[in-house]
Amino acid sequence: MDYMKLMLSTLTAVLTGLFAQLRFSVGPIPYTMQNAGVVMTGLLLSPKYSLISMVIYILLIALGLPMASGFRGGIPVLVGHTGGYILGFLPSAAIMSYLSRRYLRLRGIDIYEIKLRDVVALMSISLMATMPTYLLGFLVFAYYALGSNELLSWARNITYSMGLCSLDILAMLFIASVVIFVPQDIFMDSLIGIMLSKELANLLRSQGVKID
Repeated sequence: MDYMKLMLSTLTAVLTGLFAQLRFSVGPIPYTMQNAGVVMTGLLLSPKYSLISMVIYILLIALGLPMASGFRGGIPVLVGHTGGYILGFLPSAAIMSYLSRRYLRLRGIDIYEIKLRDVVALMSISLMATMPTYLLGFLVFAYYALGSNELLSWARNITYSMGLCSLDILAMLFIASVVIFVPQDIFMDSLIGIMLSKELANLLRSQGVKID
């Protein structure tokens, strides 16, 4: 195993935990900037090490370190109603890595050489890569919400405020747990993750560290 890449995997895991503290709550779901960390992990590391990074991140949470939003840690965070989002980081980071590397190879450039058109393309790729996070987040949240009047009431209020008053329950939960978060995930988190990756890759290159 490449120890430099393992160190970088640990660094991106810790940075993801730091991004988790940049948060505000939308009802019972904390909106965090963790996706910026996931995107950055995928851009800086190969699929294998991107996955390792997110495994490290989840293990740190499981061990009780305050790496989840609100400086929380422990198993209850991972098995709670927002735990699906965190588990979704595993495939999302690896998919971001795989798809972004294919794109950059087709362009014949490295991440530190990206221009505006590449940023737009990578933001689109990040949306595809985030789908597993949304899917697992929705499934776990829906499981809990179907047995919780509080969560159902919150989701109903969200959709009613959008003028959507005749949705079935699963559509209502999907909008409340996924759709309302997508714009900021893409136009803020992904953009920040991409630009930070460019700068970090340039810094690493200046120190003789090659990004695969």
